[in-house]
Amino acid sequence: MDRLVNTVRPYAWGSTTAIPELLGTTPSGEPQAEMWMGAHPGAPSRTERGPLNEVIDADPVRELGAPAVGKFGPHLPFLFKVLAAGAPLSLQVHPDLDQAKAGFAAEQAAGVPIDAPHRNYKDANHKPELICALTPFNGLCGFRDPIEAAETIDALGVDSLKPYVDLLHAHPEEAALREVMTALLTADHDEMAHTVAEAAAAATRLGGAHAPYATLAHHFPGDAGVIAAMLLNPVQLQPGEALFLGAGVPHAYLDGLGVEIMANSDNVLRCGLTPKHVDVPELLRVVRFEPNDPAVLRPEASPTGEEVYDTPIDEFRLSRFVRAEGAAPTDITVGTPQILLAVAGRPKAGEVTLAPGESVFVPAGETTELSGTGTVFRATVVA
Repeated sequence: MDRLVNTVRPYAWGSTTAIPELLGTTPSGEPQAEMWMGAHPGAPSRTERGPLNEVIDADPVRELGAPAVGKFGPHLPFLFKVLAAGAPLSLQVHPDLDQAKAGFAAEQAAGVPIDAPHRNYKDANHKPELICALTPFNGLCGFRDPIEAAETIDALGVDSLKPYVDLLHAHPEEAALREVMTALLTADHDEMAHTVAEAAAAATRLGGAHAPYATLAHHFPGDAGVIAAMLLNPVQLQPGEALFLGAGVPHAYLDGLGVEIMANSDNVLRCGLTPKHVDVPELLRVVRFEPNDPAVLRPEASPTGEEVYDTPIDEFRLSRFVRAEGAAPTDITVGTPQILLAVAGRPKAGEVTLAPGESVFVPAGETTELSGTGTVFRATVVA
């Protein structure tokens, strides 16, 4: 197996302390948002054999196993991360596979540079993802019942928001949500900025369930996404709980530390809470305007002690092992590639001792045993 040296991305929304605390290092004072583990060409993990993407490219079948290569191609199909949100991320949504393929092909045919700020599709893949909390973790996920959203907005007492409240009482629900989202994102910028300022002042005054929206307005003054966020379900995950985010589901992470795994894609359509490009027509084509309660996932234990987070896709499979002192070693050999990440204690993967925040890549079929005490997350695929 290969011990990984991983890149930490310094995005502005990152916490200055959470990843250093996990790694046991001294904070630099700069934001540290995401630690990437995998073979994404933007920041591949490094091994003694070279960058992990180059290691895999040299012999995909040996590293990934024939079943995974046959199903997903000669590339690691997931990206594994530690994510530390010290400030809110953008309100966003991801396309399904057909939308990603069509959107990528259309932008390629139109000659849109891959790094253009108005480019929507960086690749032809979908981006389902799973976030699992290591600390209490706050976010927004999926549309809430429109009547609940209307009550939240109406309680602010802002006259310019009354038309949105009325729309949210219309039927069918999906049409009401679509109309309100469209109206918010196409409103006059100056008028919306004034509305958001009034809403922020009211949210500050009300506090309680409205307090997060005052925080959003502090980070993104005048942004229509502050109001759009009120259409979504607020969610707090406790450590060990997770959320699966499928195609078309609007979401945003607000604060907290977690492990995240996703299909190996960079396709994001933004709805707000960002200075970046918002393509309203394409966004409205991709978003699924379906109210639902976010399903908080808790791991399902197996006889081997592996706790699995069940998701409906095959590009990744996340599980964890919580090993007590004196527990017998566990054979975790599988015919698919694995990345093992320690988050507590000092467990051992084979002969490699892992401190919190350390990880290893295990090629497909390599005999592997977990021992020692601590908590280990395992990322692999279903092939």
